[in-house]
Amino acid sequence: MRSFYVLTRPQKVFAICAAIFLTALVIAEATAGKFFTAFHLPFTLNLLGVEFDRVIMTAGVIAFPITFIVTDVMNEYFGKRGIRFVTLLGMAMVVFEFLLIQAALAVPTDAISPVPDDAFASVFGTTSRVIFGSLIAYLVGQFADISLFHWLRKLTSGKHLWLRATGSTFGSQFLDTFIVLTVAFAGQLPFAHIVAITLFNYSYKLVIAVIITPLIYAGHWAIDHYLGNEAAEALIDQAEHDRVGLAAP
Repeated sequence: MRSFYVLTRPQKVFAICAAIFLTALVIAEATAGKFFTAFHLPFTLNLLGVEFDRVIMTAGVIAFPITFIVTDVMNEYFGKRGIRFVTLLGMAMVVFEFLLIQAALAVPTDAISPVPDDAFASVFGTTSRVIFGSLIAYLVGQFADISLFHWLRKLTSGKHLWLRATGSTFGSQFLDTFIVLTVAFAGQLPFAHIVAITLFNYSYKLVIAVIITPLIYAGHWAIDHYLGNEAAEALIDQAEHDRVGLAAP
C-alpha cells in the first residue's frame, strides 16, 4: 500500500506565505520599469534645483510592499532561518524570471502574434543593469528589514507588533528604493529625478506600511486560529529560540 506524505499545518502556513511572497516579488520586479504619475501636486516642489509638479512612482510599488508584510509575519512564526531561506529563494526566482524573459525575447515573433515584437520588447526588455540593481536592493532591503525587525522585537521585549512591523519596513524600504533606482538609472536619469522618485516611492510606502498594519494583525489572527493557540505559541517560542541561537557567538 502506497503511503503519502501529508503536510502539517505549520508547513502549509509556511508554503502559503512563501507563495504569496514569491508571487508579489516576481510581479514587482516585472513591473518596476514603468513610471506613472500618482497625482499632480497643488504646488511646485524643488529638489536639488529641479522642479516637480507631480508625484512620479514606479509600478513596482503596487506589489512590493506585500513582500514586507509576509516577511514580518514569517519572522514571528519561523524565525530568521525561515525568512532567510525564503529571501534567498526569492533572489533565485528573480534571476530565474530574468532568464525566462530573455528566452521569450529571443524567440522570433510570428506574423499572427497579437503582440508585436517591438511592443513585447518594450515591456519585457529589462536590461541586466535593472535586474542587477533590483537584486542588490532586494537583498539589502530584505536583510535590513529582518535585522531591524528583530532589533525592535528585542528592544520592546516582544511587545508592540505594530512598532517592529512598521519600523523595520520604514528603514528597509528607503534603502531598497534608493539603491534600485540609483543602480538601474544612474546616467540615464538626472540624480535629482532619482532622489525625487525615491522620496515619492518611499513616502507612498510609509503610508502603505501604516495602512496595512491591521493586515499583519489579521494575518497573525488567521494563523493562530488555523494552527490553534498552543501550536502557534510553540512556533513563536521556537522562532525566538532560533533568533537567540543565531545571535549567540
